[in-house]
Amino acid sequence: MTYTIEGKTGAWEIVVGLEVHAQVISHSKLFSGASASYGGEPNTHVSLVDAGFPGMLPVLNQECVAQAIRTGLGLRARINLESRFDRKNYFYADLPTGYQISQFTHPIVGEGTVEIELSDGTVRHIGITRLHMEQDAGKSLHDQDPARSFIDLNRAGVALMEIVSEPDIRCPEEAGAYLRKLRQILRYLGTCDGNMEEGSMRADVNVSVRKAGEPFRTRCEIKNVNSIRYVMHAIEVEATRQIEVWEDGGEVDQETRLFDPARNETRSLRSKEDAHDYRYFPDPDLLPLVVEQAWVDELERGLPELPDDKRDRFVKEYGIPRYDASVLVAEQAIADYYEEVAKGRDARLAANWVTGDLFGALNRTGRTIADSPISAAALGGMLDLVSDKTINGKIAKEVFEDMLETGDSAAAIVDRKGLKQVTDTGAIDAAVADVMARNADKVEEYRGGKDRLFGFFVGQVMKAMAGKANPAMVNEALKKVL
Repeated sequence: MTYTIEGKTGAWEIVVGLEVHAQVISHSKLFSGASASYGGEPNTHVSLVDAGFPGMLPVLNQECVAQAIRTGLGLRARINLESRFDRKNYFYADLPTGYQISQFTHPIVGEGTVEIELSDGTVRHIGITRLHMEQDAGKSLHDQDPARSFIDLNRAGVALMEIVSEPDIRCPEEAGAYLRKLRQILRYLGTCDGNMEEGSMRADVNVSVRKAGEPFRTRCEIKNVNSIRYVMHAIEVEATRQIEVWEDGGEVDQETRLFDPARNETRSLRSKEDAHDYRYFPDPDLLPLVVEQAWVDELERGLPELPDDKRDRFVKEYGIPRYDASVLVAEQAIADYYEEVAKGRDARLAANWVTGDLFGALNRTGRTIADSPISAAALGGMLDLVSDKTINGKIAKEVFEDMLETGDSAAAIVDRKGLKQVTDTGAIDAAVADVMARNADKVEEYRGGKDRLFGFFVGQVMKAMAGKANPAMVNEALKKVL
């Protein structure tokens, strides 16, 4: 189904393209040896190159190049063996040199694609136009003093990958799915941590609207949106604004805008610059970047299994539903945890426990899979007790909660609490006989045709045996007598 917004003149289609700035995971910056780690006291991670001192020459960080290539491979994109760095000239207080070293006409990564899956199961492919490397700027702090702004250059020169999508996105949900998938791929690859709160991943959102079948109309760019929820919200707000402009007989100006979630609006920042406004030219201090195909092949061989491939393998190898597999591969740590639990065990049962009880417990306690109080080995040990009929499913729930609280193994808890499942047919038959004697009237009703009472008898027997009876054996004993 096509997503549209209704205006006074009928339905309008949204057209969205995203420019995602992803901070490269590396120890040092793109062109200097200064630390690229997040945080630290202001202006403590700064070299003379980052501060724009005269005569300082940039030296390209090979690991940043490798990270960009890995990302391109993960996006199933073309790797350009020859690329070039340009100077993008503009003047701002947190850019000491007066220019940003970036790649414009010759990026290191060309066309690629990202597969997304929507809530209704629809699968779409969003095109990648390019990925290019560039320096980040510093940070202006306007809330430290009533009369002055301060500049922190810790972020200046940190390596960024700008990942530019085709204008293939047609609704806020698709934008959210694309960003989540992109972040997932980057985290699997270990090329960016995807932490939008810390600014290591942020998006510029290009939005336009059109009537069905029309060519693209004028777009506006919403700068530096730092959460997936805000990106989705900003698209809706900006599209609605543009529709009102067009329907009132106006023209949408191509410009850069700011999204204000508190006021539920976008505001104009400046007219949108074209490439010539930045006076791009090749950086005279940097030679063209030439990489060997053999190195690219070596990097490709070292890539981890990517989310889509892992999801498809889980479906095939473990026989679990595609949805469950998608949930389990959302993060590498979750996928690893699940595989350890499922190894040599009932894989569907393992998936149910991980996505159900374990995820529920982690949400309740505000934990992640990395600091789960129950290790994969411990959860697997509990499932072994279910499989060998030491405990039943109901007792397993009680054991699981005890494991959460105490950290004890399932076997230790079963021994300590005396929870071992009763499989003694004599004891079960005695309990069945007792329940039937105490409920003779219901026995007659059952035999008279009220089949639904069977569940009542099962419950009564299980209650009489403190939940420790083997449910299958209870069912068998009751059917035999009834």
